Amino acid sequence: MKKYRWVERPVPDPAAVRQLQHALNDFPEPLARTLVLRGIDTFEKARAFFRPSAEALHDPFRMRDMDAAAGRLAQAVREGERVLVYGDYDVDGTTATALMTHFLRSLGAQADFFIPNRFEHGYGLSRAGLDAALAQGAGLVVALDCGITALDEAAYARSQGLDLIICDHHTALDEAPDALAVLDPKRPGCDYPYKELSGCGVAFKLAQAVLARRGEPAARAFDYLDLVALSTASDIVPLTGENRVLMREGMQRLARGARPGIQALARRAGVDLHGPSVRDLVFGVGPRINAAGRLGEASRAVALLLAADDAEAAPLAQVLEEANQQRRALDREIQDQALRKAEIQLAGRHRHALVLHEPDWHQGVIGIVASRVVDRFHRPAVVLCTTNGHAKGSARSIPGVNIYDALKACEDLLVQFGGHDYAAGMTLLEDRIPALRDRLDEAVAAQATAETLLPAIEIDAPLHLDAVGGLRGRFWKLLKQFAPFGPDNMRPVFHARDLRVVGRPRAVGNGRHLRCVVQPIESRGGTHNVIGFGLGDYLPAVEAAQRAGTPLELLFSIEENHFRGETTLQLRARDLRLQEG
Repeated sequence: MKKYRWVERPVPDPAAVRQLQHALNDFPEPLARTLVLRGIDTFEKARAFFRPSAEALHDPFRMRDMDAAAGRLAQAVREGERVLVYGDYDVDGTTATALMTHFLRSLGAQADFFIPNRFEHGYGLSRAGLDAALAQGAGLVVALDCGITALDEAAYARSQGLDLIICDHHTALDEAPDALAVLDPKRPGCDYPYKELSGCGVAFKLAQAVLARRGEPAARAFDYLDLVALSTASDIVPLTGENRVLMREGMQRLARGARPGIQALARRAGVDLHGPSVRDLVFGVGPRINAAGRLGEASRAVALLLAADDAEAAPLAQVLEEANQQRRALDREIQDQALRKAEIQLAGRHRHALVLHEPDWHQGVIGIVASRVVDRFHRPAVVLCTTNGHAKGSARSIPGVNIYDALKACEDLLVQFGGHDYAAGMTLLEDRIPALRDRLDEAVAAQATAETLLPAIEIDAPLHLDAVGGLRGRFWKLLKQFAPFGPDNMRPVFHARDLRVVGRPRAVGNGRHLRCVVQPIESRGGTHNVIGFGLGDYLPAVEAAQRAGTPLELLFSIEENHFRGETTLQLRARDLRLQEG
């Protein structure tokens, strides 16, 4: 029955929990503990957390090279220069491209955009894209969500008389590209206070700076926060600090009235933008944008995001919906093949990482498949296909293993690579795949421990279910204000003991999921509905425990369940077990 390690997160200073409870007017202890674990241990930090406001955004000019970038763009607008906005083909890149293109056009600039085709141009800034700028008569290129490692391409742009502004958020090299300006909070020597902006977030800061240079209110850039929210959610960046402000403001912008392209996609995804969650954006809207670049031209997604009205947006959204359906079918087929290959690799010897290759796998879905492999085997995974004689792939990782650092240890085997802690892309010669498999395994082994490779669920706090109350109770009203949830601010996980199962537990969803009702053995309150996604195989053990009167322990988060017009609270089980001790 056991699937995970249960790990209670230690509080560095237990006294801080009590002090925070007092400062916040008898705040519930489990929630105070959860805040302290997130580094929120004073009244002032709690106020900033619960009331994130635009006033907390940092001055964009604190970012290195921002003055030069904003001045050059303002000059291009003033002198009527043609500007090429060069983006990437994922959600972050396409939203950033739409933001900057629309922003420059709104100022009267001649702005065009270019999104590379992943099959023709590969990842990131390329000579082909720079040649497109030259062919269009552009004197300035703004590269978004890419370019921080493009040393050769930046040198080529300079040799051709092209001014280049790079806006990126990926891990930087020690040497920066020789561009007119390089904006990246992670760049060495950049003192910008917050390092985890999305690529679209960096574009937003540039827009604010240009407005300031023109003497216009920087708040005018807030019109683009629906795009920033979509990118922040989809690119899985931490929802802390400035990102939390941008996400909160962006979600409000979505609720008030998103741009027509996002509305058209949301309708097809069944997402209600009047009260969207981060999950709605990540799993509903985001995949449809990504599908454009995975199975064709990502420029279609930018065109959709730039659509002026629904009449223009609706047919483009339908094209992306059809592409997403094709992507899902390909994903399922390749995922099945990749999982079988992974099982064979793991059966042969103990491995800390997986490197899977099939020449004919579709390059557009291998990143998704890599994530599925990681989910199944809890190992860092590289999934590769062959394109134009080279193996190209995507890597995904697990907590405790920095996949960028692991790939850097194999750098001599790679033609190129780039990324960050949990995700990366690479190109190499096909005959080097066996060497990469062994070397990456060694590099991951150097970072990982035995516990790292055993999936764990981290517990924020113990919680007696009687304290939960209902929808109108204080506990839920406070917990709801922890949103938006995402990396570094995940939905809290609580631990309850001494539970009995009430009524008949059952497996649902073709046996994949578990539904049951629980109640504390000594309860003053009511019962609680539980849904355990992927826990359907626990049903026999739960039934046996119920017959024997054996109490259960439960790890869970709390969420709203909307069904047939009624909203209730439910416990979303992360894991459960027969009570120990």
